[in-house]
Amino acid sequence: MAALDIAIVGPALPAIREHFRVDERSIAWVFNTFVLLNLVGVPLMSKLSDLFGRRKVYAVDVALFGAGSLLVALAPSFEWLLVGRAFQGFAASGIFPVASAVVGDTFAPEKRGRALGVLGAVFGLAFIIGPIVAGILLIFGWQWLFVVNLPLAGVVFFFSLRLLPDSPEGGAQRLDWRGMGSLCLLLLSLAYGITMLDTESLWQSLAQPRIWTAFSISAVMVPVFIAVERRARDPLLRLQLMNNKQVILASLLAAGAGLTEAAFIFFPALAGTAFEVSKSTASFMLLPLVVAVAVSSPIAGRILDRVGSRLVITISAGLLTLGMAAVGIGGDQRPFFYTGSVLIGLGLAGLLGSSLSYILLNESREAERTISQGVITLFISIGQLTGGAFIGAVAASGQGSKEGYMTAFLVIAGIGLALTLLALQLKSREAEREAVRAGG
Repeated sequence: MAALDIAIVGPALPAIREHFRVDERSIAWVFNTFVLLNLVGVPLMSKLSDLFGRRKVYAVDVALFGAGSLLVALAPSFEWLLVGRAFQGFAASGIFPVASAVVGDTFAPEKRGRALGVLGAVFGLAFIIGPIVAGILLIFGWQWLFVVNLPLAGVVFFFSLRLLPDSPEGGAQRLDWRGMGSLCLLLLSLAYGITMLDTESLWQSLAQPRIWTAFSISAVMVPVFIAVERRARDPLLRLQLMNNKQVILASLLAAGAGLTEAAFIFFPALAGTAFEVSKSTASFMLLPLVVAVAVSSPIAGRILDRVGSRLVITISAGLLTLGMAAVGIGGDQRPFFYTGSVLIGLGLAGLLGSSLSYILLNESREAERTISQGVITLFISIGQLTGGAFIGAVAASGQGSKEGYMTAFLVIAGIGLALTLLALQLKSREAEREAVRAGG
């Protein structure tokens, strides 16, 4: 439900802009509001799940997502629509980490990979059927793109209460509000600064007071958050977890994977300029990539259970690098474009589909599984935000030409190579099994 919403919002934007008569900069906040509240909500929802049980928090998040969808559909003004998107983003912040944590609660360690792989395949499926669903529902009005979430939310809410295990509660009587507040301010200022960047004049926009002030606040809040967590009796995020080499590597890999995932946005633009096709045709040219993600994610999960995370992530990062390089070198030729797209899809399936979540499940305690999954979600989201701004800036330096986009993909290929080298530092399969036996 949440992944499908992400996939179908894009086609609705022109109709929403026309309905409320807002400009391009204003309509961007339909995405930005979701992203900002999603980032802020991840640590809170994750911690609540670890403290009070997965089932309760998951059901509340699904209900809140449905309420946000209804608010968007009935919005009498653009401001109310943004309030609804804020509800949706905040609710979605708990849906993904809690779902991954439930896998850790329910499945034995040797079967977690295949379960996480199925969850990863959802994103590929959502981006395949999303444009089709959007095209049909837009005939009846853009509001129906959000109304469709209501019956889905009702079904998921009902079955989550009946089928999800009531996982053990952490036992804490109160939240670490100081840690929550400092982390929210850190993330909010960072996300705001990134979303307000003008990719066509990156260096000039960095000089704007509101942007460098936002980045300065986020930098200052890093040591503040660490100091607060060291003094907390029941910290929001156990600092020992973040001192774990595996967790550090997984977080860096998540940020890099999120950055490369941002290239999704620019594939239709490259196809449009390189092959002189319409926007709709350019969007359909993305299908080989999303099909590769959908098909390969469950397969990568099964392989993960057998050979461990290091081999899967190393190969996935290598495929991602080759795919980005193919598009960067020959993206204006269809064989290179499609081959590169499939390789990128295969690489992302292994990185985002299951492997990074698998590492955090192995390295975290039972009582902090959701917050550990939230860490991965946070770093992926930060990577996506940074990647969108970065790729847009590189592409803009080429005046939006095919050469500008291809240069951006070549730069990402370099990042993919760095991810491959990072992956080689992960634990071996034997060491992972020892960590599971020792309980992280």
